[in-house]
Amino acid sequence: MKPSASPQTRRVFFLSLPIFAELLLQLLVGNVDQFMLSHVGTAAVSAVGNGNQVMHVIVIVLETVSSATTILLTQNLGAGKAGEKCGEIATVGVALGAIFSILVGLVTLFLPHVLFTVLRTPAEAFDGACLYLRIVGGTVLIQGLYIELCAVLRSRTLLKEVVVASVVMNCLNVAGNAVLINGWLGLPRMGVAGAAIATVLSKAVGLALVVWLMWRKCDIRLSLRHLRTFPAETCKSLLSIALPSGTEALSYNISQTFILRFINLMGTTVIATKVYASMLANVAYVYAIAVAQATQILIGYMLGARKLDEVERRVWSTVRIALLVSELLTLLIFLFCDPVYSVFTPDPAIHALGRQILMVEFFLEIGRGLNIVMTRVLTTAGDVWYPVIVGIISMWLVSVIGGWLLGHGLALGLVGIWIAMACDECIRGALFVRRFRRGGWRQRRLVQ
Repeated sequence: MKPSASPQTRRVFFLSLPIFAELLLQLLVGNVDQFMLSHVGTAAVSAVGNGNQVMHVIVIVLETVSSATTILLTQNLGAGKAGEKCGEIATVGVALGAIFSILVGLVTLFLPHVLFTVLRTPAEAFDGACLYLRIVGGTVLIQGLYIELCAVLRSRTLLKEVVVASVVMNCLNVAGNAVLINGWLGLPRMGVAGAAIATVLSKAVGLALVVWLMWRKCDIRLSLRHLRTFPAETCKSLLSIALPSGTEALSYNISQTFILRFINLMGTTVIATKVYASMLANVAYVYAIAVAQATQILIGYMLGARKLDEVERRVWSTVRIALLVSELLTLLIFLFCDPVYSVFTPDPAIHALGRQILMVEFFLEIGRGLNIVMTRVLTTAGDVWYPVIVGIISMWLVSVIGGWLLGHGLALGLVGIWIAMACDECIRGALFVRRFRRGGWRQRRLVQ
């Protein structure tokens, strides 16, 4: 950081680094499965890609509950309300995450064929996708608890500790994939099933680590006594943030699922390109998420203490950082796209199509960077319904319907679908910036 940077900018930067490392490692946990299966064939990659698309929807909803927990905890801490109140918020957040995880786990365990029939998953990838989702989705409670406990640790800025858990989890996942997919150490070659089992085992170890970290380093204590007398107000406060945010996130991911349904009609080569292109796009915008999360933690404290002018300065600085880094990373990936794609596959058709997708990514990342920052800011400030309404309208009209018209109607294929998604992100980003500039968020309060 340059010497002229403000103390708050430096703090956001240093807070964002462990979050960035954690998010990058989380991406690897899912994407390593696809990378290590690439030598098995495109059907295996497509199977895990479809399975991870469903899991991504589930995880996003879990993260909205955890985000609500972080928002309430940071604002209460900023307002000087620690102790029992924070323990109650954390306990209720974990309970809500666990209930959702159990319900969704039952669906993914017993009805995966219904989900992949709706997605029109190709026949050669259908059974593998069902198997992967039964194993990973059926044990989603482990991931739900892990996400919630990490949210509590983040509210206390114990970010390096969360990174340690992610590093251990990721390393175990890579080792487990190598052993179970390839049949090392005398074990049978398990392919897709091996990737799923390795993912679950690594997440279980990650959960054990964050439980230990909660006990050793965090002063916020979970207790069942907070649930004996139903904490209606706390539950209402969490749901008032989580339900709108979850609705928007769920709508976005269902829209992405419909887009995947369109892509599944184009064949396994296009599906594999979509999987690889999405993996690279994740790398491009992951720092934007990290710096937005770091900013969300800080402005939670600021809003609790009613330091509103500091909030506005912090937000615009974060927007500049997020856009700059996302565009630079996209440029770097574009310049080295052929060597990068060669890591996954030698197929020249995938290389050519992937290069076209990266051209569109330059525009898509501008809108996505704005969305990532502004959605978190507006939600933290209590303006939760505006991002939901705008998001649902734009993503379905522009991204889904526009994707169908450009991809199939005008025969632009995957590039047309990517153009529609870029237009959706840019429209929403512009509307969110306009909403924040108007300043209505200043009159809202989540904590008195």
